[in-house]
Amino acid sequence: MIYTTLLNIAIFQGIILGLIFLKSSIFNSNSNKYLACLLFTLSIILLNHVFEVEGAFIPYPFLRFIDHIEWVFLIPAFLFLFILKRVDNNVKSRQKSYLCFIPFAYSALLNITYDLDRVAGIYTIPESGINLIKILGLIQLIFAVAFIPFLLIYSYFMIRHFKDSQEKKWIIILLTIISSLLFTWLITCLAGLFLEYDISFTMNILALSATFIIHWTAYIGVYKYKLAKNKDAVYNFLNTDLAISYSNLKIVENSTLEEYRESITADNLYFQKLEILCKEQQIYTDSTLNREKVAEKLGISAGYVSQIVNTITGDNFANYINQYRVEAVKEMISNSEFDNYNLLAMGLESGFTSKTTFYKTFKKVTGQTPNEYKNTRR
Repeated sequence: MIYTTLLNIAIFQGIILGLIFLKSSIFNSNSNKYLACLLFTLSIILLNHVFEVEGAFIPYPFLRFIDHIEWVFLIPAFLFLFILKRVDNNVKSRQKSYLCFIPFAYSALLNITYDLDRVAGIYTIPESGINLIKILGLIQLIFAVAFIPFLLIYSYFMIRHFKDSQEKKWIIILLTIISSLLFTWLITCLAGLFLEYDISFTMNILALSATFIIHWTAYIGVYKYKLAKNKDAVYNFLNTDLAISYSNLKIVENSTLEEYRESITADNLYFQKLEILCKEQQIYTDSTLNREKVAEKLGISAGYVSQIVNTITGDNFANYINQYRVEAVKEMISNSEFDNYNLLAMGLESGFTSKTTFYKTFKKVTGQTPNEYKNTRR
């Protein structure tokens, strides 16, 4: 059956990807272990669904022990902790992460206790005990209705602490996809419970949609993590190999604008200081760099920064800074140690804000795309 085959592929991929996140030195981190657990949880849920579709619970009733546990409680918990571990320490210290697992622990204990009677037959629960379990089951339902939406919404709140806009973007997408599936699952279950609605078709669609999360995480998630690792290496490169020492150049820190207004040439001390900031301190790697920030560093007005750059280089400030960014990328492309590194990672760490801006500027400066330039250097 094609449907179960697709589910089995996703289950296998989720387990393998989770193991990679846990064991690989490239991806192993405190946050990624929760992402791995999230993938394992999705795989277990999909596996239970396959058992249901294939009728495996009839010949193997003990599989019900796994099926009756509400693994879905773990999805928002692991997703929240994955996000939490990627924000700053001050935020982390205020959180009680163990509280995220209370609904799952409660549900698991309740259902295993009941299954020891209805599945294993180890003991018989008296009528009064059955009534108590029904009441406790209502509490489990309250947990589902309150806990899952709350933790998902709180996860959106935590994302505001992210500093990296690229990472923030893909995690918002991941959170949105999972939230949509969980809200749909919750509404479907409530409809089936209170309206006696046949939810089998909707559950099949949700299971198929859940496979997309695993495939998407494998494609985009791994790519982003590789990108992040590349960016770390690129950052080290930019702050060591490209550093040019101009320590012998005397700069007057507290000079007034009038003292140098008449000398807007290559010898202008403010322009020389700007050159030092670019060549030695790599200020161009700041993607938010603008005339105002440079003017503040130089102790002059933003207008005077433009005047100096325009007069001496014959170009505007943005193009002047982008020239340094392009040269930084060219240096890395020419360095054999970066042969296997992602070109976009080089561009982003060099100060470009997006793939489009990077590729457009690089081609404008060199006449070639980054890929074309790299191929000509082989």
